[in-house]
Amino acid sequence: MINSSMQILEIFEEIAPGYRDEKQDNSVKKMGDLRKTRLTLAQIKRLRMMNDMRKFEEQKKVEMLRKQYKPAAEPGAMPAV
Repeated sequence: MINSSMQILEIFEEIAPGYRDEKQDNSVKKMGDLRKTRLTLAQIKRLRMMNDMRKFEEQKKVEMLRKQYKPAAEPGAMPAV
């Protein structure tokens, strides 16, 4: 099932452990559900941890891309350590 907040790669790749738990997925709505659901403290904690993990992964991705696409060293220059 495609969620509006999913990234395109999440469709083709297996979901990493800790991102989604089928037992705690209570997003299925019934006809009588008229009120908004309230988040529990455990759900808020999980959302914060997931957000922190995504930020960390994004930082690692940016670092990798910077390293990969940094300008070439000038000829005759000492290599950076």
